[in-house]
Amino acid sequence: MSKSSAGSFIGGVLLGTAIGTVTGLLIAPRNGRETRQLLKKSATALPELAEDLSSSVQLQADRLSESALRNWDRTLNRLQDAIAAGIEASQREQQPLKHDDAEVPPESRQPVNDYKL
Repeated sequence: MSKSSAGSFIGGVLLGTAIGTVTGLLIAPRNGRETRQLLKKSATALPELAEDLSSSVQLQADRLSESALRNWDRTLNRLQDAIAAGIEASQREQQPLKHDDAEVPPESRQPVNDYKL
């Protein structure tokens, strides 16, 4: 899940929770005083809920970041191994060519570009 999708989802959960709480309180069979007290308790609990949610989102983001770094490191290592294997294979293939090239007279040789990384 991307960061924007996660943020949208969490925002939707918070909005849905708030709407559900208010709707439930308004249609509940309580008198006005009890309802106001319940709303007051809910309002005081909201910052704690938001803090818990924020911590949870931060933890999830850290996990995603660590996972992405591990994947990047693995990919980089595989790429380095592939490049090293390619260079090694290229050098092995050039050895017989250089040996065969020594037997060919210099005037009939074609120019060869040696590229090294």
